[in-house]
Amino acid sequence: MPSAPPGMTANTTMDKNTLMQNLVREAHEKGGFNGAWLYAESGEIVSKGTIGWRDPANTLPIAEDTIFQLASVSKQFTATAVMLAVRQGFFGLEDKIVQYFPELTAYPDVTVRHLLTHTSGVPDYFEDDDWFVKIWTEEHRVPGNGEILRFLCETKLKPEFAPGEKISYSNTGYNLLALLVERRSGVKYEDFLQKNVFEPAGMSSTRACHIRRDGVPFENYAQATVPENGKFVRDVDSEEDGEEVIALDGLNGDDYVYTNIYDMLKWDRALHEGKVLTLEEQQKMYTPAKLNSGEDALYDEEDGLGYGFGWATGRDEKLGLVVSHSGGMPGVSTWFERFLDADRVLVLLCNRDYSDARAFMTCFEGMRAVAKGEEPGPVRSIEEIASQYPDKSKWESFCGRYEKLYEDFPIEEVSLKDGELHARVVWDEDDVLECRLYPLGENKFGRKGGMVEISFGEGCLTIDGTTCRKL
Repeated sequence: MPSAPPGMTANTTMDKNTLMQNLVREAHEKGGFNGAWLYAESGEIVSKGTIGWRDPANTLPIAEDTIFQLASVSKQFTATAVMLAVRQGFFGLEDKIVQYFPELTAYPDVTVRHLLTHTSGVPDYFEDDDWFVKIWTEEHRVPGNGEILRFLCETKLKPEFAPGEKISYSNTGYNLLALLVERRSGVKYEDFLQKNVFEPAGMSSTRACHIRRDGVPFENYAQATVPENGKFVRDVDSEEDGEEVIALDGLNGDDYVYTNIYDMLKWDRALHEGKVLTLEEQQKMYTPAKLNSGEDALYDEEDGLGYGFGWATGRDEKLGLVVSHSGGMPGVSTWFERFLDADRVLVLLCNRDYSDARAFMTCFEGMRAVAKGEEPGPVRSIEEIASQYPDKSKWESFCGRYEKLYEDFPIEEVSLKDGELHARVVWDEDDVLECRLYPLGENKFGRKGGMVEISFGEGCLTIDGTTCRKL
């Protein structure tokens, strides 16, 4: 086995660095990875690197100190700020939020703990994000996080359930937590994180900021980029995409922390050494929520993961306690995973939407497998997974327009083009996509841009358990 590069440690049983390098390179070639990664054991870097571009024009290569948007990986920093505010006596975990936000009369029994664990029933702002878009387009400004209270009052969104009854992911809950920290501490939220979290952790390249609203504070920022007509030429930070991203850029707590792979390693070590939070405080954060029934609140039922304070939590049979969080926005995919008992950490930061979802997922699963000491599976694109000689005798019967049972049901029409099935995917009137459907088995198909499977029956199609009739 070749010797490890400087600053890296070699594993005596498997060359993790080479495996990770190969996974990322192959995924990049197949449209599944554009960004940076780092994997460390006991604080020592085992594998790190970058691949791809930080601008839509492919002129600026990503460097190891390139800054990425974290998206929802930011939530662990919000939860950390909450724990520090609790330590300083600004409020308690069991305090009801209406005590501090009396206008939220629709949520009288929601506590700080409920917000942290997504068991509050407070609806996600994506349920009515047009409210933010309207301010941006009509008032020509980006609403600040303080307006999250106005949003809840004006939209009159009803609670999804009674506090503690269920678990449902809510970005709004984390906006409220950031606002609570800011108002009770008397310190601007971004400054609170800088002084109490990033600086003590030594994270000198990390900021909570609003690059679309206030300008880009980093020279080496990786622009979030999405494909258009098969090419990565559209920067989501531009004015034309304001309705998707700019209108929400004034929010805090659920997103909008920017950093690089090295600072995320510093964060891992700061947590491991108890520099910012005590180990006792962290233990509370890694403890999964319980429902009113006494059952575990499962954040991910398939993997049996619970949700603590800003962390998904689970156990690995060999490696023990594992905490993690993913992040996603247009043009952004991030992952941060800590194997606490084994003292390992994996960081994945991407700034482009993948053009092949299966190449991304197989790379992601492979990187996690290597981190666990397991052999990774191959990186596979949808072309490699698709049936090579499918029976096309029924394909013409699949063609036609389909009913739209609910607003987000995407496929409007299926047609044959050059002997292949294609779908017209309509998210809204300004977001229409024509995509090829790849055969994955009898009457089953997939598309490059997502992991969804589409099944055709007699005069109907089914996506994610929802069946729609052909019109």
